[in-house]
Amino acid sequence: MDKIWLKNYPPGIAAEVDVHEFASLRDVLRRSCERFAELPAYSNMGASMTYAELDQHSRDFAAYLQNTLGLNKGERVAVMMPNLLQYPVALFGVLRAGLVVVNVNPQYTVPELEHQLKDSGAVAIVVLENFAHTLQEVLNRNPALKLNVLSTEVGDMFPVLKEVLTNVVVKYVKKMVPEWHIDGVIEFNAALRAGRDLTLRHVPLGHDDIAFLQYTGGTTGVAKGAVLTHGNLTANLQQLGAWIAHDLLDGRELFVCPLPLYHVFALSSSLVFMKIGAHSILITNPRDLPAFIHDLKKYPFTAIVGVNTLYRALLDTPEFAEVDTRSLKVVIAGGMAVQRVVAERWKKATGKPIIEAYGLTETSPGVTANPLNIVDWTGTIGMPFPSTEAAVLDDDGRELALGEVGEIGIRGPQVMTGYWNRPDETAKVFTAEGWLRTGDMGFMDERGYFKITDRKKDMIIVSGFKVFPNQIEDAVALHPGVAEVAAIGAPDERSGEVVKIIVVRSDPALTEQDLLAHCRQHLTDYKVPKIIEFRTEPLPKTNLGKILRRQLRALPELPVPTPP
Repeated sequence: MDKIWLKNYPPGIAAEVDVHEFASLRDVLRRSCERFAELPAYSNMGASMTYAELDQHSRDFAAYLQNTLGLNKGERVAVMMPNLLQYPVALFGVLRAGLVVVNVNPQYTVPELEHQLKDSGAVAIVVLENFAHTLQEVLNRNPALKLNVLSTEVGDMFPVLKEVLTNVVVKYVKKMVPEWHIDGVIEFNAALRAGRDLTLRHVPLGHDDIAFLQYTGGTTGVAKGAVLTHGNLTANLQQLGAWIAHDLLDGRELFVCPLPLYHVFALSSSLVFMKIGAHSILITNPRDLPAFIHDLKKYPFTAIVGVNTLYRALLDTPEFAEVDTRSLKVVIAGGMAVQRVVAERWKKATGKPIIEAYGLTETSPGVTANPLNIVDWTGTIGMPFPSTEAAVLDDDGRELALGEVGEIGIRGPQVMTGYWNRPDETAKVFTAEGWLRTGDMGFMDERGYFKITDRKKDMIIVSGFKVFPNQIEDAVALHPGVAEVAAIGAPDERSGEVVKIIVVRSDPALTEQDLLAHCRQHLTDYKVPKIIEFRTEPLPKTNLGKILRRQLRALPELPVPTPP
């Protein structure tokens, strides 16, 4: 295929990256810990850990997993916690032992956790005790499920006095730890202490070895484990690193990570910054905006990742105006479309554009991004990364011409090998030519930039015309009285479907008539919403902040009286 985007690459970015520089993520960690040993690697809630300490702690944990628990190469270990210093220690400990990380959303319900533990065949789990009651119920329901359980408390990696105080406040003052009991549980810190006296056995690791089972698809059906190898992840680190490296300095950057590390977007981004010796600030609860903004004021951060809803929440908080963003170099957004109004407000507030990127769990995740040298919001997901092929496909998997809307397909070294134990589902997403079907509809323009029109299954058909919810939501969000909006299709006898919008107001005086007049200024008639529903509660979202349109379609209408 003709990679027409290459002629529009920013200066200094090559068409291909060296995917063979690192054999595994363990090699990436080893190099960073050697080069940046005395520099801070991660900070969280005012406590920090150097690269040398990360190296020691993860080594000790790996030795404990190998020796005391007797785990062997390729066995799966679940990690169930938010952004804490324990997360990178557990993550790299599992990988260094030659094991596979199964990232678990700590907010999972009992059925969701039960499915993931059973499906992955996990033999051990590291869980923050705030969520151990959920695990306890899973184990009670499944006596045959044999699992080594390691528990940790929020302050376990803090200095001693801060650790004790934090854990007491979390457990007894804020009462954030529901009662739980699991026989034979192992304390995370005790495992680290025991591991220090044990030998870490070297396990050969290469590109074909599995690094992660990253679960996806839970909002559309039964969650499936995307098999991501060390080759997939190291390739994507090289790709994203090449895209942003010319603006960043080894050992000099300060990266803010407010998105949960158990999500592949935050995970991959954090690994890229670890690779260059950055100091990463882990935000445990970005919904606590005062605490989040306190951290932003404290650190002269140079890079941040987020999603559209997170950036909007910051902009809507008056205290964000007091944050010094003069050191900011890179602002990356993914996971969902960036709205024009958010992009323009962010640029005005910080002087830096939001760089919209695109990817999937199945692609480790990075696929495309806008160049760092853009001036303003482009409304696109940018160009494919080096060593990546992207095309727009018809229903039969054939490539479409420039400007034609179809399903975006991806090929490259970052693409998963398949879904864990699901050859049927794997076969559905790959074409005969090896394209991964993304499920996202879009087109490529003459520059090689890709534009997402929407998820294939979210498309609304009005009298035969295709309507893409993202376009509707982007237009409605331009109204200053709108805090949140989701567009979905509603059945209609005459046209098949009509556009329905569900709106959370920032201005209580906003009326249906106001919104209709606004929409008619921005949308063709058949795209103008025919049904407007106001809600007072925030719209349902994934933990990454993506609005769950399918869940909204399943909810009963909750009309809120429009002010007179």
